[in-house]
Amino acid sequence: MKPPKRLQSLIEEGLIDTVVRQLMSGKEAMVYVVRCGADTRCAKIYKEADQRSFRQAVDYTENRKVKNTRQARAMAKGTRFGRQAAEAAWQSAEVDALYRLAAAGVRVPKPHNFCDGVLLMELVTDAQGDAAPRLNDVEFTPEEARMHHATLLSEVVRMLCAGIVHGDLSEFNVLLAEDGPVIIDLPQAVDAAGNNHASRMLLRDVANLRGFFGRFAPDLLKTHYDHEIWDLYQRGVLHTDTVLTGRFAHKTGPVDVGGVLGEIDDARAEEAARRVRMQSL
Repeated sequence: MKPPKRLQSLIEEGLIDTVVRQLMSGKEAMVYVVRCGADTRCAKIYKEADQRSFRQAVDYTENRKVKNTRQARAMAKGTRFGRQAAEAAWQSAEVDALYRLAAAGVRVPKPHNFCDGVLLMELVTDAQGDAAPRLNDVEFTPEEARMHHATLLSEVVRMLCAGIVHGDLSEFNVLLAEDGPVIIDLPQAVDAAGNNHASRMLLRDVANLRGFFGRFAPDLLKTHYDHEIWDLYQRGVLHTDTVLTGRFAHKTGPVDVGGVLGEIDDARAEEAARRVRMQSL
């Protein structure tokens, strides 16, 4: 097929030999199957911000590192340069997360290169060597559902131990490879310790898995791995080999209204101080 313009520079650089076909078009990117020497890989072309349906919500970008204070100031003001810097940070977030998670042994596609807004990475395949399907395109027996659910929970734990929360994990962001599930689509990944919304995102990620696999194995709908995992992480006792039970007892008792209001006031004061610091840069 005729190479898309965004891939032309990679062909000229010798990073890609030929473009085989378009694999998919998602809310944030278009993915192509490409040949690189003897290897078949995929090339993910990130869409421009005004063409994406997935927005860079502040919940995801909170506390993301940028190169310098000039970029941070421009991003805060929303200047043209700031928007470009924010876009670059959004794209590089997935690249950084993939390298970090692959090093931690998490089941993600192996990244190979990132050039001109295009991510070259491993093509995840099924038993026939074809592009692996997403979970939402597959039907499971109850036994298969429980097995894949357990595998993905262990991957969520491994990610969290590496300091990352996916932030948008569901049956649409997991491929079923020949040897089991592989997690994809990570530009919205957040730092577990540095993002105040990480706990909510982790709970939602695990709840999404529970809801999907619970369609095939209803007993999973009664589990509470989400709160159990986050509680263990908060207490500093979560490890990659931690045995999960799926049970969690929520604390009961009177709500400390004063404490909650105090935290809100502290958060407001911190935000006000941050705005002052940004204005003085």
